[in-house]
Amino acid sequence: MLVLNCSRKLQMLEKMLRKSFPESLKVYGAVMNINRGNPFRTEVVVDSWPDFKAVITRPQREIEMDDLDHYTNAYAVFYKELETYWELLENTNTINWGQIFQIQGLQDGICEISRTVALSKQVDVKTSSFQMVIHPDPDMLPDVKLQMDPKLTLAHLDISHASLLSKTWSRGGNPRCQKYLAGLICCFPSACVLDEHGNPLSWSLTDQFATMVHNYTLPEHRRKGYSRLVATTLAKTLHRCGFPAQGNVLETNIPSITLLKSMNAQILPCSFFRVIHTPFHFLAKSHL
Repeated sequence: MLVLNCSRKLQMLEKMLRKSFPESLKVYGAVMNINRGNPFRTEVVVDSWPDFKAVITRPQREIEMDDLDHYTNAYAVFYKELETYWELLENTNTINWGQIFQIQGLQDGICEISRTVALSKQVDVKTSSFQMVIHPDPDMLPDVKLQMDPKLTLAHLDISHASLLSKTWSRGGNPRCQKYLAGLICCFPSACVLDEHGNPLSWSLTDQFATMVHNYTLPEHRRKGYSRLVATTLAKTLHRCGFPAQGNVLETNIPSITLLKSMNAQILPCSFFRVIHTPFHFLAKSHL
C-alpha cells in the first residue's frame, strides 16, 4: 500500500484515470479536487505505482474524525483487478474499520467485496444503487433564465442554508449531515433560486467527488422550471472549471430522469453504488 502525496504523481494519476471512464469517475473527481487545493483534505492510496491495480481516495489520516460520521468518512474506489482491491480493503492501514464509513464507486464488485470483508470484521453493510448520468457538453445546453417573479434571484448557496438542505435530504435531518452540507457549500460550486427573503426554493450542489448532489425543489415551487435552471447552471459551472458534469439519480425518480434526458444527459451503463459500513457495536446506538 502506498499513499500518493507527490503533486506530480497525482497529476499523472488524474490523466491515467481518464482512460478508465466511466468506472473511474468517482475517484477521478476526488483526485481533481485534491489537485485543485484539496479543500476536503483527502488523500490517495494505491497498491503500487505507477502500475496500480486499485486506487482508493480517503480522508487524510492526520485529521480528527468523528467515528459516527459516515458523510465525511467517505472513500471512493476504482480497481482494475478485483483481488487487489479486496486486499486493500482488508488492510486496516487502508480503511478504518472501527468507524462508520461509506464507500462509493461504479463497479459491481464493490458491494460484493464489502459484504464479504465486513462479515469477518463484525461490520454491518447497507448498499444503495443509482443510475449514473453525465452531461457530455454542458456548454451546448441552452441558457435558462428566470422569467417569473422578478424578486427571485439565481445565486450560490450560503452556509446558512445548510439546515434547510439537511431537513429536505433523504439522508439528512441530523447535525452531522448539516455540518457536512455546510462544508460542501463552503468548498464547492452550487446553484440555487432564492426568494426575496434569501430563502432557497430550488438548489443543487457539488460533493467532494465532484458529483452534483441533492438536486431538490421545495414541493410548493415545483413545475416552474427551477430544477432545470439550477441543474444547467451548475453543470456549466463545473464544465468551465474542467470537471465532468456528473450526477446520480434513483431509478424510481422518474421526474428527475425525464428532466435529465430532456437536457441531453447520458445515462451511463454502469450503476453508482454507495455502501455504508457500520460496526456492530454502533448499531444499537439510538443517535445514529
